[in-house]
Amino acid sequence: MIIKKLIIGIISVCAAGLAVAQKNVIDEVIWVVGDEAILLSDVESQRLYMQNMRIRFEGDPYCFIPEQLAVQKLFLSQAKIDSIYADEGNVLRAVDRWVNNAINEVGSKEKLEEYYGGKKLSMIKEERKKTVRDQNVAEEMQRKIVGDIKLTPSDVRKYFSQISKDSLPMIPSTVEVEIIAMEPKIPLDDIDAIKARLRGFTEQINKGEYQFSTLAQLYSEDPGTYLHGGEMGFVSKIELSQEFANVAFNLNDPTRVSNIVETEYGYHIIQLIEKRGDRINVRHILLRPKVSEPEIVKAIGRLDTLYRDIKDEKLTFEEAATFFSSDKDTRNNKGLMVNKNMESNNFSTPKFEMEELPLGMGVIVDKMEVGEISTPFRMKNAAQKDIVAIVKLKSRVKAHQANVSDDYQALKSLVEERKRNEIINNWIVSKQKSTFIRISEGWKECDFKYGGWIKE
Repeated sequence: MIIKKLIIGIISVCAAGLAVAQKNVIDEVIWVVGDEAILLSDVESQRLYMQNMRIRFEGDPYCFIPEQLAVQKLFLSQAKIDSIYADEGNVLRAVDRWVNNAINEVGSKEKLEEYYGGKKLSMIKEERKKTVRDQNVAEEMQRKIVGDIKLTPSDVRKYFSQISKDSLPMIPSTVEVEIIAMEPKIPLDDIDAIKARLRGFTEQINKGEYQFSTLAQLYSEDPGTYLHGGEMGFVSKIELSQEFANVAFNLNDPTRVSNIVETEYGYHIIQLIEKRGDRINVRHILLRPKVSEPEIVKAIGRLDTLYRDIKDEKLTFEEAATFFSSDKDTRNNKGLMVNKNMESNNFSTPKFEMEELPLGMGVIVDKMEVGEISTPFRMKNAAQKDIVAIVKLKSRVKAHQANVSDDYQALKSLVEERKRNEIINNWIVSKQKSTFIRISEGWKECDFKYGGWIKE
């Protein structure tokens, strides 16, 4: 898949069958919070979704779920007062992503409609919009309630001193790794052959011999889209590689096929489906040049020579990474890898847990000592290209209970989370007192987390 960034927040279509299950449920209002009702069908939907997703219930689901829904209603009620609204553009993008993912998982639009009890896709999307909109508003309301949490080192040390050793979190084993990568050469003849195949596809499409989607299903090497005729779903420019986006967003005629586009993933042809503001839906066919074993062997040989020069101290590993590595993400950082799974809020870390390392690298690093340099090995990079690499284990921290000197950042995050929870919990307790709440008979006999739901 050439989408560059992992899209977060897509909910599995395990929930898709819920509407079918609810056909036999006689609906009723079981809670009222402010001017918002909670229906039995709302609770049943969430219960079945959590069950299908194997999400653990905290106690009785018929107590836990209504309370969670009621808490959300409190946030929504306050959001109305504070004039907090969801960004409709973000809502539409999230719904489009969810629908595309759902269709990809179940196989077709018709199957998705069947899973939803025969509802039309337009109705499914409208219902999903309300869910996403409420989630976004509730999250924004929580951010406003919490505000900026500013902690000093003394705050963290005080927290650390107040908790028992048994309560301290375990910090998993982590490593810092430097890498030098080399891409085996692809003969020009092989690249020309790939381009000739793509030009042939374009000709067949233009002549009406085949649909673009048919050729994508038969020949595209993008595992994320080929089953769906190469269709990618609505995405923005920042979610695509730059070379791909530059061509895709300049397409205007859905009957035309783009020129061949080269990206780090391979070679593509693209066809426009629809544009919506700053988003676009296209289909594409991806072909990847195959690396031959002789070229792998040659690349290993070149890297082995560099490995020996480093061992003979003709240059350092870091110098070699800067001048010879083909890995654009690390060569300007002296080869040091950054954990992209942990990038957030302008914070990045070079620390990896073993299972977070790229496939093929973890087995090598696991057996290394700090400061040791591996011999050349083959692996696949983030674009799923065959490469050869050598790595240096810069540091290893064994699994241990958190302490201030080694794990300040982790403990700071824990204290921030604790303060956030404290602020939110206090706000919920206060909001309960000023909000009309009615719970139907038969739904009150619960050990609720917050005691203010039932008013005498």
